[in-house]
Amino acid sequence: MDDTVVGSFTGKVALVTGASSGLGRAVAQALTDRGAQVFGVARDGDALRRTMIEIAGSDGAKRYAPADVASSVACTAAVDSCVSTLGGLDVLVNVAGAHTLRHSADVTDEDWARDLAVNLNGPFYLARAALPHLLARGGNIVNVASVAGLEGQAYSAGYCAAKHGLVGLTRAMALEFTGTSLRINAICPGGMMTPQVTNFAFPEGVDFELVMKSAAPRGLMEPGDVAKMVAFLASDDASAVHGAVYAVDNGKMA
Repeated sequence: MDDTVVGSFTGKVALVTGASSGLGRAVAQALTDRGAQVFGVARDGDALRRTMIEIAGSDGAKRYAPADVASSVACTAAVDSCVSTLGGLDVLVNVAGAHTLRHSADVTDEDWARDLAVNLNGPFYLARAALPHLLARGGNIVNVASVAGLEGQAYSAGYCAAKHGLVGLTRAMALEFTGTSLRINAICPGGMMTPQVTNFAFPEGVDFELVMKSAAPRGLMEPGDVAKMVAFLASDDASAVHGAVYAVDNGKMA
């Protein structure tokens, strides 16, 4: 792929979470194709290492850090590892997330805490750790929320709450850093052909008509198509885009 298709990332460093599969992998590939040095973060260290080597060749063997983004300590360590390995940080893409369908009455305290920890706390912990490096280099953050951050979805109370929170976090931090060179934006994808969607487990007794209301009229998207939007927002071509929240949903919110 020509790295000038959506801006050039030559000489830039990008940290991508959830990079071992799905959209995270597609984003890591898209940014690499456009010239970036990508540092991958994900929970499954073995899968992450294989992915990074497939994307970046032998250099990928040192461009990753296994981490659970629910842990602030792990998030800080991942950012530090990226900067020490690649010399700085220009782009943070918060892709890692988890979505489990549950009846709200059956959600435990642990379920609720985990939904918020992975989908909201993690992006904040990573952004907080990355801020000094991004500010020093005029970098940017792209948060991957969800259409569940723009609307309600049945059996997804914790996920919707977290993704709505991530949209709010994006806007709040964007306003705070308006007077700097840092840009912060978010995308809200609809359903994609990723393991998170294709491996959904449905709790007993769900109303499938309610579930189908979350489906896009044009069907599931390919992760690579959504990754192109991330690449655009992270590129200099989007230099005037700050505090924006884009639905990338194949017509779901039309």
